[in-house]
Amino acid sequence: MNKKWFMLSVLHRKLILYLYVLGLYSVLVTYPIDVLHVLELSNNMEGVSFKTGLCASRKGLEERDLAYKIDKKIQLSAPTKQLFPDSKFPENFSLMATIRAKKGSQFFLLSVYDEQGVQQLGFEVGRSPVFLYEDQHRQPTPEMYPIFRKVNLADGKWHRIAYSVQDKSVTLYLDCQRVETLDLLRADNAVVSTGGVTVFGTRLMDEAVFMGDIQQLLILEDPQAAASYCVDYIPDCESTLPYSSQALKLQEVSTCINSMQWLLGNPILFSVQFLDG
Repeated sequence: MNKKWFMLSVLHRKLILYLYVLGLYSVLVTYPIDVLHVLELSNNMEGVSFKTGLCASRKGLEERDLAYKIDKKIQLSAPTKQLFPDSKFPENFSLMATIRAKKGSQFFLLSVYDEQGVQQLGFEVGRSPVFLYEDQHRQPTPEMYPIFRKVNLADGKWHRIAYSVQDKSVTLYLDCQRVETLDLLRADNAVVSTGGVTVFGTRLMDEAVFMGDIQQLLILEDPQAAASYCVDYIPDCESTLPYSSQALKLQEVSTCINSMQWLLGNPILFSVQFLDG
């Protein structure tokens, strides 16, 4: 093997590796769906204002966490396709939120309906919350919905809530601790339609609505993300946030704020902000 051929071979291998990494990047990078941003929750709405979120301060920073305070019934919904404009609803996923609900309340924080108006996904908050899920074959049936009887998500305190849906089970993580894994008796290749509507804070025709504070609501095509929600997305107050807490205010005047990127376990928030003056 002559030297020139060897050098070309090394360059060739490096080029292949480079292209492979680019391809791997495109496969591994998934974007959390920032539900509140997509549904355009804003402090300009009647009954919605900014307030301190989970942490009044964080280590080394004077900046507080910001959250939305909702003290009046609001109507907030959008076609589910707006959350997933270029993809289907993931079969396996994490559903994660940081909230402080009104003590004693019982409501659905998020509801996803198909084209026929059938609720396929429901994130209930309250005592012994149900995880409502029905696939395209209407499985599981209501009497088989997973119910997490050991917890109360509406006790007037801040909670970081994360559900991991993978295959035929759903796991609840609450405030950084795994609570329980329950059966999710859905069909193989289960589908949640993106052809219907997504509703925030209630269900269609329900009287019960969300009252309280909410800092974040994410959907991510990664069932493992729920287990590390308290590390990678909303960490303890001794750690900095992986995004600026001022992003909520900037959303009110920015033309575009992109969601966090996820690459090899490291979330990165890219935002494009256009401010007057």
